[in-house]
Amino acid sequence: MTSTPAQAARSELTSFRGELTGPQDPAYDEARAVYNAMIDRRPALVARCADADDVAHVIGFARRHGLPLAVRGGGHHGAGLGTCDGGVVADLAPMNSVEVDAAARTVRVGGGATWGLVDAATHEHGLATPSGIVSTTGVGGLALGGGLGHLTRRCGLTVDNILAAEVVLADGTRVRADADENPDLYWGLRGGGGNFGVVTAFTFRLHEVDTVVAGPTFWPAEQGAEVLTAYREFIPAAPRDVNGFFMYATVPPAPPFPEELHLRKVCAVVWCHTNDDPEVAGRAMAPLLDGLPEPLLHAVAPMPHPVLQSMFDGSYPPGDQWYWRADFVRDIPDEAVALHAKFGPEAPTAQSTMHLYPIDGAVHDHRATDTAFNYRDCQWASVYAGVDPDPANAELIKRWTVDYFEALHPFSAGGAYVNMMMDEGQERVRASYRGNYARLARIKAALDPENVFRHNQNIEPDPASRYEARP
Repeated sequence: MTSTPAQAARSELTSFRGELTGPQDPAYDEARAVYNAMIDRRPALVARCADADDVAHVIGFARRHGLPLAVRGGGHHGAGLGTCDGGVVADLAPMNSVEVDAAARTVRVGGGATWGLVDAATHEHGLATPSGIVSTTGVGGLALGGGLGHLTRRCGLTVDNILAAEVVLADGTRVRADADENPDLYWGLRGGGGNFGVVTAFTFRLHEVDTVVAGPTFWPAEQGAEVLTAYREFIPAAPRDVNGFFMYATVPPAPPFPEELHLRKVCAVVWCHTNDDPEVAGRAMAPLLDGLPEPLLHAVAPMPHPVLQSMFDGSYPPGDQWYWRADFVRDIPDEAVALHAKFGPEAPTAQSTMHLYPIDGAVHDHRATDTAFNYRDCQWASVYAGVDPDPANAELIKRWTVDYFEALHPFSAGGAYVNMMMDEGQERVRASYRGNYARLARIKAALDPENVFRHNQNIEPDPASRYEARP
């Protein structure tokens, strides 16, 4: 009788320290689940890795058996690229250590950690590194794709704060990548996603960020054109301590929001000012707020940075249906403002939303070729997200997302933030790296010529350069 991959793994991987789960095991459905419930894939084996040796064993097992390999950190990716049908999932969740060196202002983070763990540990020392806006997001996926959020304008992208990475390559070799050791790999990891290996640990630079003045300002959705017009002029001229992303949303029907606003459609700016003085923050926000109608709510107050980082957790728990589209944006002409004002208020469900994240400030201190993340000439990253818990609404949220994206895409810079893309094909991936793609393909050919790591926004190895590139 032919053994299943799970049975074969238990027989072959005798030194594996983690957990091996197959379709016949009671914990299988829990083990294979990812954040986006629209993704329902059935891997042949889920290997929860305890350490880098486990990761190397799993890579070798998948290669020997000719099985697809996916790597999962937090499992948040919208396209479900941390899992696969009929293959092997290397689940890094147990590798979630966080070690802060406050004197050096660095933190070493296991590849399976979530940002909530990092924020809590670094906050004890009044420090932080840039990450996303949902604390349950995995560190690895967000960091390798770029990493933008509340601290972007002051501190840069997450990739701008990666000082080193410990990586298991496709052949099982364990290497370190930093500015001096394996510099090409280090360059590629900072925006190139999981294409080059499995990062089992990161070292990040930390910044002095403790209490922030933060929260949302809501206006009626029908005032969206007026607010967005003012916002597009305000943010590029604002001090770097000010971050604020624009959004269309529906007010959640729960505290701390007043009952009279529950389920009301709004446009909003979600603020983060890294100075803890409300008066300083208020003066910085005033040029936008003073020129607009009185908002429905201005819920901005001092709070610990981790509180801001987890503000959206309750609204977006695991298990909802998600469909994303994204773009990079240089400017927002009046025609684009009008289209946002049309599509934003038409969100079909209460959780569906559109965000415009600023990617200027410290992001513009780097050239497009300094890291794999290329679009440093842009002002915003836009994301259109259809979200709902009911599978019956999957097509509804997808249709709104795609229609919204297609209407605004002609006003984009061409590519998108890879962490917020679905599985949209090779041309879209190439567009998202622009002139950096050729170098990425050379590095890929040197380190993973067989494209073992292909369950991602895939960079295809360039065979012509296979023997020329160096790690």
